[in-house]
Amino acid sequence: MSDTGFARLPAPPYYAVVFSSRRNDADPEGYAAAADRMLELARQQPGFLGVESARDAGGFGITVSYWESEAAIRAWRQHAEHAEVRRHGRTHWYAHYELRVARVERASGSAGG
Repeated sequence: MSDTGFARLPAPPYYAVVFSSRRNDADPEGYAAAADRMLELARQQPGFLGVESARDAGGFGITVSYWESEAAIRAWRQHAEHAEVRRHGRTHWYAHYELRVARVERASGSAGG
């Protein structure tokens, strides 16, 4: 993620993994530490392109991670530490979540503020 909050991405095509979730009130410090660790690990994975994330005061959040290929997404999913944190999250941190994977065919934006 850049200092603006927007991921700096190459020209499409690439893939977006969209993780939408509603947090419960359990273990906010543990959750924050795990989220930081997962971002640190994801950045080390081949094929990782960037991430954008936001969460509101009510606990609803969306994190979009960007990847070069479906193979890179599969490898991240199979990463042992990531798999363990996902399992823990399902049982301890999330009241509800949805995961979607999409191929980005076009992208445009503005450099303005």
